[in-house]
Amino acid sequence: MKSSLKLILFLFVTFTAVGCDRVTKNLAKAHLAHQEPVSYFNDVFRLEYAENIGAAMSLGADWPESTRFWLLHLFPLALLLLLLAYTVQQAGQLHQGQVVSLALIFSGGAGNLVDRLFYDSRVPDFMILRVQSLHTGIFNVADVCISAGVAMMLGFALFAKKQD
Repeated sequence: MKSSLKLILFLFVTFTAVGCDRVTKNLAKAHLAHQEPVSYFNDVFRLEYAENIGAAMSLGADWPESTRFWLLHLFPLALLLLLLAYTVQQAGQLHQGQVVSLALIFSGGAGNLVDRLFYDSRVPDFMILRVQSLHTGIFNVADVCISAGVAMMLGFALFAKKQD
């Protein structure tokens, strides 16, 4: 696949994922905020609204505002710009799966960064997975995109090692 088509794929995945993230966050704000949690499949999947001013698992929520600004606003913005530059520069050498995984990571980071920059640092989270006593932290679609993109990249790296 040509580099230009890979970049179009990157943009398509990015806009689709960011769009899904925005829509689900808006739906969560409209239908879950100030409501009791909603449980499905015997509490395996739960919808519960929370706003997070920290990173994953509220890491940094209690940091001073200036520290949060540098570490949760500017640093992620710099990483996203570097990821975008890397993808554009290396598009010819990346295979389609890697482009999709980088787009997922980029879009997840961008989705949460939009909330931090434009919504008073409040990132809406609203999903929890639970199996007996094990459960995830509360998360959103952007977090799923980041996790899926990282898992894909790890899979590609492990598969490439086995091919050598």
